[in-house]
Amino acid sequence: MYVWFDAPIGYISATKELTDKWADYWCQEDTKLVHFIGKDNIVFHCIIFPAMLKAHGGFVLPDNVPANEFLNIEGDKVSTSRNWAVWVHEFIKDFPGCEDVLRYVLCANAPENKDNDFTWKDFQDRNNNELGSIFGNFVNRAFVLMHKLCGGKVPKLHTDVLDEKDQAIISDIEAAKGKVQTALEHYRFRDALYEVIDLSRKGNKYMQEKEPWIVAKKVAEDSDAQKSIDNCLHLCLQLTANLAILINPFLPATARKMLHMMKVVDKMLDWDNAGKINLLSVGYSLRAPEILFRKIEDVEIEAQIQS
Repeated sequence: MYVWFDAPIGYISATKELTDKWADYWCQEDTKLVHFIGKDNIVFHCIIFPAMLKAHGGFVLPDNVPANEFLNIEGDKVSTSRNWAVWVHEFIKDFPGCEDVLRYVLCANAPENKDNDFTWKDFQDRNNNELGSIFGNFVNRAFVLMHKLCGGKVPKLHTDVLDEKDQAIISDIEAAKGKVQTALEHYRFRDALYEVIDLSRKGNKYMQEKEPWIVAKKVAEDSDAQKSIDNCLHLCLQLTANLAILINPFLPATARKMLHMMKVVDKMLDWDNAGKINLLSVGYSLRAPEILFRKIEDVEIEAQIQS
């Protein structure tokens, strides 16, 4: 009886302990109350607790109750008593600087619609093949080529020679914010994260198709060659700035590494800046690239499985 009826009231009393303005969270008509829970708590968060609030009067009711299924580890239920869990303090010790990788895997693999499984092999694959080979690879290539072909500065965008590929990637950048935001507003966090990674995937494809390293060989004989290089890397750098904004809700440490590389302040991470292609000023010098996600080796994963 305590769990079903009395315990939920603890959410309100806990808010009272935190702030004198607790009523702003629970009693204001413009408050949007969302319960993030596990599936075993659906009944009293969707029926019993709301019924108590409604019967009392004066309290807002839940707008939505996103309920996740269960996440197992290596095919077995999580059990702290059996020491069958991923302990955060141990993870930080074994994988220093990889906090965002764990955040990424837990979100990308979240049991939103069915029970799911955390495995160390999947953790390794997602780090190496998604974060490293797609997201990190794009950012690294953009910075390396900018330093090699544009003197380490943000090149100019020459609107007179924009081609279809340039226009397409501009549209992709502008559309990404809406896709991520819509998914977040509907509590589809996996879909939102996918859209961010997909934008970096499109950036890789765009860069591969434009081949600025090949075009650089034609600069001496083609007056538009340098303009083509400038446009490609200008847009890749603006895409990188957008990636920092879009990834920030999921991987905050990674977003700040990117800010350091771009030599910009936290203010750029304001969500209203997403979708813009003028975030980095022309002629602005950027730092050398840093590796955002190191490769995780088989021996490290085997050690986790054995432990």
